[in-house]
Amino acid sequence: METLARELAALPPSLGPVRVVGVDGHAGSGKSTFADRLAAALGGAPVLHLDDVASHAELFGWWGRLRAQVLEPLAAGRPARWTPYDWTARRFGPERVLEPAPVLIIEGVGAGRRALRPYLARLLWMETPRETSWGRGRRRDGRELSAFWDGWERAERAHFADDPSRPFAHTLVRQRGTGYEWTSEVSATPGAPSTITDGDELPRA
Repeated sequence: METLARELAALPPSLGPVRVVGVDGHAGSGKSTFADRLAAALGGAPVLHLDDVASHAELFGWWGRLRAQVLEPLAAGRPARWTPYDWTARRFGPERVLEPAPVLIIEGVGAGRRALRPYLARLLWMETPRETSWGRGRRRDGRELSAFWDGWERAERAHFADDPSRPFAHTLVRQRGTGYEWTSEVSATPGAPSTITDGDELPRA
């Protein structure tokens, strides 16, 4: 993971003084876990989870809020002030402050959407098949959230049909039994050859 972290830290800033790294993929593909491990390898880089920006009413309609609360302040070198959504209480919670940092990881479904891509220094895509990812998510959340997942799957299909992220990813990340493997410098053209492959082992029990 340190190899990838060094590569990302060496990129030029993409939003004011910040290098914004997007981690996208299907729901349940392992984005949050990977983003947290990458943040640790970057020395404690902040991670913004798009689950905290979305809401029941706006599964993918969060762009204006992200731009106004987070991107515009950081672009000006100011702290971002944003209000995370509470999925249990169904309302936005107390304001949080996000200081400009050398690297900010934005993680979640839609982190590579077309409106956000101009602000990204690098886009990573979790290369886990959709059905596998959704199966993981359903098992994780249990039967009580099956109705939510039915609605989510329809919304995610519609989002990626209109605004796909994977064709524009610079790096594809695959989770293996012993850790992660990634292929960097993937062209925005689907099917184009890659140039760099690396990996990182998970800690053994």
